[in-house]
Amino acid sequence: MNQCVGIGVAARSAQSTQPGCQMPLPSQPEHTLKQHPTTTSVAILLLAAGALAQVKPVAFTNAHIIPITGDEIASGTIVVQNGKILAVGGTVAIPADAERVNASGKTIMPGLIDTHSHVGGIAGADGSSPIQPSIRIYDSLNPFDPGFRRVVSGGITTLNVMPGSGHLLSGQTVYLKLRAPKRADAATPATIDDFFYLDETGTPMGGIKMANGTNSMGEAPFPGTRAKSAALVREQFVKAREYKAKKDAAAARNKPEDAPPRDLGLEALVEVLEGTRVVHHHTHRADDIMTVLRLQKEFGFRVVLHHVSEAWKIAPEIAAANVPCSAIVVDSPGGKLEAAEMSWTTGATLEKAGVHVAFHTDDWITDSRLFMRSAALAVRAGMTRKGALSALTLEGARILDLDRRVGSLEAGKDADFLLLSGDPLSVYTHVEQTWVEGVKVFDRGNPKDKLFATGGFGASTPTKPYMCCSENARGEEFGQ
Repeated sequence: MNQCVGIGVAARSAQSTQPGCQMPLPSQPEHTLKQHPTTTSVAILLLAAGALAQVKPVAFTNAHIIPITGDEIASGTIVVQNGKILAVGGTVAIPADAERVNASGKTIMPGLIDTHSHVGGIAGADGSSPIQPSIRIYDSLNPFDPGFRRVVSGGITTLNVMPGSGHLLSGQTVYLKLRAPKRADAATPATIDDFFYLDETGTPMGGIKMANGTNSMGEAPFPGTRAKSAALVREQFVKAREYKAKKDAAAARNKPEDAPPRDLGLEALVEVLEGTRVVHHHTHRADDIMTVLRLQKEFGFRVVLHHVSEAWKIAPEIAAANVPCSAIVVDSPGGKLEAAEMSWTTGATLEKAGVHVAFHTDDWITDSRLFMRSAALAVRAGMTRKGALSALTLEGARILDLDRRVGSLEAGKDADFLLLSGDPLSVYTHVEQTWVEGVKVFDRGNPKDKLFATGGFGASTPTKPYMCCSENARGEEFGQ
């Protein structure tokens, strides 16, 4: 691997008189991250002031770095500034004005990407219809929900938040970046909009959530059988095709009055047909997975298969369809009958078949704080270390169309990264710090942050109570 990857502008300027990537290191005090988790943040308190602006570059040195793309670096440096990665490698030219943090004994890897989560107090489609594509899940998300603090304590920096799976189509998902508050005096962003990934038009990015199997079956108007489920989905996509054809024809004739009345649900399905909105499809059994693949082939939409409990039975068929999977790795028995033949070997089987595989939490099914365990269990069952770590990061970014920004440690990408106490596949490893766009959003050394990582009284309270007889009434922190 090239040990001097993507040196930034400031670094290139400093490097210009030096051969290769080597240059004399400026005489700057180096702040060491201590091994004890409760003192980790003390050494870099100077970074907290003005962290939102992050005008000066920051260099984390002597860390074990897992860039995901390329080989792991036993002792390397990552330089970040203004929310972006300037450079990462074994030998990196560090800008003369950079703050230095000695991360010896720590592991640095990209922020984790959860392709399927339900945090934030979701409440999407209702019982009026099994197909409700006009629902936007972000209209029901609460940025003050403590679930978002649990998420960053587990090292997750990007989320695909979904409606539930009790409908054939339960609405539009949203892709969130767990940024720091814009206001210095706030503990969490004031609006969910502050978390949005926006596309080039300024529109929040997201997919659409579909489901099959027993979740979406029930009394009318919901389908009572698997075949009826597929029939209802086909009917809606046929309507969306017709709606699109009429709109296109009216536009071609420059006669907007001939266009059909606006239909928000069909508009969303047209985005699916055009490939601008990907389908995130809940499906477990092998026969249900094949039904999704038939629908995908018939209507040509982009799809990600989620959960895929029995994907190990039909890995060649999934590979032939060139469809990625977002798998859940459950470490305890139980759950629904459809998942009875779930296997830890699914990740390994799909990887060997050439299928792109990401992992997800489906939080609360897997607590966001334990997301890294998914990779460890997959490796135990035969998946490669590189494939499993990529399934936590870069593969998820690809599924969400975000891989140009996040998912790996490369120059020019967003400075979303984790500082770990040890190897990510070890049960003894903790997320010590989570950084998003170059700003620290979680620090296990901060007692308030640690509360959300370990749990306890106060960890589920969105706001402080103000009762007359509480600790808070005496001017002290309540529940800390």
